[in-house]
Amino acid sequence: MATLLRKIGLIRLHNRDTEDPKHHHNHRGGGGQQSASLRGKGGAKSSGHKQQHPPGGSGDASPGPGKGKGKRAPELAPRDKPPQPAAGAAGAPGGGGPREPATGARAGPGPTGAAAAASGSLMPVARQQHCTQVRSRRLMKELQDIARLSDRFISVELVDESLFDWNVKLHQVDKDSVLWQDMKETNTEFILLNLTFPDNFPFSPPFMRVLSPRLENGYVLDGGAICMELLTPRGWSSAYTVEAVMRQFAASLVKGQGRICRKAGKSKKSFSRKEAEATFKSLVKTHEKYGWVTPPVSDG
Repeated sequence: MATLLRKIGLIRLHNRDTEDPKHHHNHRGGGGQQSASLRGKGGAKSSGHKQQHPPGGSGDASPGPGKGKGKRAPELAPRDKPPQPAAGAAGAPGGGGPREPATGARAGPGPTGAAAAASGSLMPVARQQHCTQVRSRRLMKELQDIARLSDRFISVELVDESLFDWNVKLHQVDKDSVLWQDMKETNTEFILLNLTFPDNFPFSPPFMRVLSPRLENGYVLDGGAICMELLTPRGWSSAYTVEAVMRQFAASLVKGQGRICRKAGKSKKSFSRKEAEATFKSLVKTHEKYGWVTPPVSDG
């Protein structure tokens, strides 16, 4: 019996010793390598995930289960909030959002800018046409009213058929005046004046000057310029008619003791529109400085 037990023990020892040790080693080592490989791949994935999503950034990869969803919620929250501009002027740091529309506005003119520019360029043309219509209608009415005058106080002739350039003949002055006597003695039938109407008439006065005969005193100055406040922008009113202006001029001639110039020396003096315009501008400046005071009759 003892011998049988020894044999059984020897057989077990022999079977244990005859087993291939490499098999056990590979089996154990293979399991370790596989687990190490799995651990290595897991670590690589983990490290790769961390590199693609640095702290504070936002990546396109889907978050991992569990923790990824919890982290993405606070990252999206700041995006939903509009940027808060810093206190102070626009364009300060932190106000990048409001600066973008301003930059777009500075870009070249869009359709709205082009339309505004076109309308701005058309405004002066439309306004000029309107002023021309107002002036034409007013002067046509003036001509009709003058033609219906019963006393034939004045008459009008258009210069070169222009509605805005008139030669006006003053046929009558006070018959008790020395000027009327001069007209009778010199066979002067009328006093000829020229009136030119500006673009904004009747809101601005016409320019009026005496053409013939040459007059002295009576508030008639060099070049035939006329010293009358109502012919200045300050004294003019759009309610004044040509007839009313001519009647006022006839009265001022008599009041200022106007006479027909019969002296050869004065008759040779230049008598042009240019001289009349220069004289009128000078007298307007003088009266604006010192006022419009009627001088004594002795001073002319």
